[in-house]
Amino acid sequence: MTQESTYHYNVIRRAIAEIDAADVPMGLEALAARMGMSPAHFQRVFTAWVGVSPKRYQQYLALDHARILLRERFTTLATADAVGLSGGGRLHDLFLTWEAMAPGDYAKGGAGLTIRQGWFDSPFGPALVMGTDRGICGLGFAAETGPEATLADLQGRWPEARFIEDPETLSPMVTTAFGGTGGQTRLHLIGAPFQIKVWEALLQVPTGHVTTYSEIALATGHPRAVRAVGTAVGRNPISWLIPCHRALRKSGELGGYHWGLPVKRAMLAHEAARTGA
Repeated sequence: MTQESTYHYNVIRRAIAEIDAADVPMGLEALAARMGMSPAHFQRVFTAWVGVSPKRYQQYLALDHARILLRERFTTLATADAVGLSGGGRLHDLFLTWEAMAPGDYAKGGAGLTIRQGWFDSPFGPALVMGTDRGICGLGFAAETGPEATLADLQGRWPEARFIEDPETLSPMVTTAFGGTGGQTRLHLIGAPFQIKVWEALLQVPTGHVTTYSEIALATGHPRAVRAVGTAVGRNPISWLIPCHRALRKSGELGGYHWGLPVKRAMLAHEAARTGA
């Protein structure tokens, strides 16, 4: 990703804060002034990032939009296959394949595993990407948490692994992951068996759609394990690609997000603008 992509996200992140603080929707001129830009420049930045006007984007960022998504773009995972919204559709969107680590290997805390890592610009701010020979195993965002906390968080998932800086090897998969064309992004899911079931359920939620924690619990075969599902969603190590940002509460509230709610809202708005959701 380019420095321009990160710049665009930072502008949008600041705009989100201004929108949240306002009692009423803000006009183009007012938002542009808060960003220190001319209205025309601010409009261009927004359009380049999401393809819609700041006014329309505010509608996507509004808290009520999560409820609209839940009402109009809700994916019932149990019937996803019947309506063509299964994992296959999700994989087609992002050219993904995945492989899970054996439970016994996971229990070793990554012992004997070499994990490459590198920092990249993304539409959602600085992104830390980690990968094994089998694919991307970690993806976290530092815009809200900071780079040191993000690094410690992901490395702490596999304390016995060997980490090496190698962004060059990861770069082709990262480019595809954030909207590039061609190639394929492979994922290496490293987690406990129940966590992997939850993450596989999340992979069934197509771009522009959302689901609920209770639906995910049902899809895993443990309908009463909503709290455990929430924990597993929060422990998803491959954010964005395993779309935990698409999991909402039944009420339509956003719920939590490991890398900060502004990032979750930006992701939902980013997808909604591109799919017309």
